[in-house]
Amino acid sequence: MNPTLLLQSMATQLDSLTGMQDWLGYLAIIIAVMSGYWYINGQSAAQEKANADAVQAATGAKMREEDEAEPLRNFTVAQLAEFNGQPDAVNNRANIVETPVYLSLNGIVFDVTKGSNFYGPGGPYELFAGHECGVALAKMSFDTTYLDDLAGCNTLNFGEKTELEGWIEKFQYYRGYPCLGRLVPASLIPSADRVVSKEELQKNDGNGEAPEGYGTPPIYLGAKGKVYDVSFGGTSFYGKGCPYNCFAGKDASRALAKMSFDVKNTENTSISDLDEKEMKILDDWVKTFESRKNYPCVGRLE
Repeated sequence: MNPTLLLQSMATQLDSLTGMQDWLGYLAIIIAVMSGYWYINGQSAAQEKANADAVQAATGAKMREEDEAEPLRNFTVAQLAEFNGQPDAVNNRANIVETPVYLSLNGIVFDVTKGSNFYGPGGPYELFAGHECGVALAKMSFDTTYLDDLAGCNTLNFGEKTELEGWIEKFQYYRGYPCLGRLVPASLIPSADRVVSKEELQKNDGNGEAPEGYGTPPIYLGAKGKVYDVSFGGTSFYGKGCPYNCFAGKDASRALAKMSFDVKNTENTSISDLDEKEMKILDDWVKTFESRKNYPCVGRLE
């Protein structure tokens, strides 16, 4: 039956049953209201699904971003100082590209590069770039004598400690600055003059517990009679699952000289039979460790 005729028939029956007139108009209004209700709720459901899909996509992107984040590392004061937003004179000879901007708050190192307008060159807080600045910010002071005073964070008064905690919370939760690791004071880094046994070398392969004041466990690597802690910037190379992890906790002198991952070159550590070219390669590795990477030397091989 034609829909119009059906409505007219229903309206006539309702008129006779109720004694009221013009049911056709009422039916039209009821149908319009119900159609609108179904439309709006259908749209709401579609929107809710779209919102849920968007949230899921954003969450997935965030998880992927976190999965791809650099592993935590340790910093020396000298290493942290390199990340001040200025051109890298060592690795960027053209002096065109600026370095990232890092700073430390009570030993926690943050990447504040996205806040370069504050902490980078020309910014109002640029003097904090590349430094431990917990005491300075706790005291709300630009006095440079408070820079790199990590021990001073332990002697702040109650109000200053509260102020410092507020800055750390702001960096972590409001600004979302990535935490990169910890600034390790020189007093916690072993002396370069001590002797490191083979057992101690093997023990420090990055799989142990991080010592007090460290952001990640030490990773010792032996090269040409010295032991370097490559957890100070090399965790993405020598850490678990990384390309050079086979050298962690080992005397890698021979392997590095031969540019070899063969296990026999870390079991046999003699370098007495290396030729001139291989010795040159080994020297270049040591130079990279000391001059470019600034890995701290933590002892001599036994």
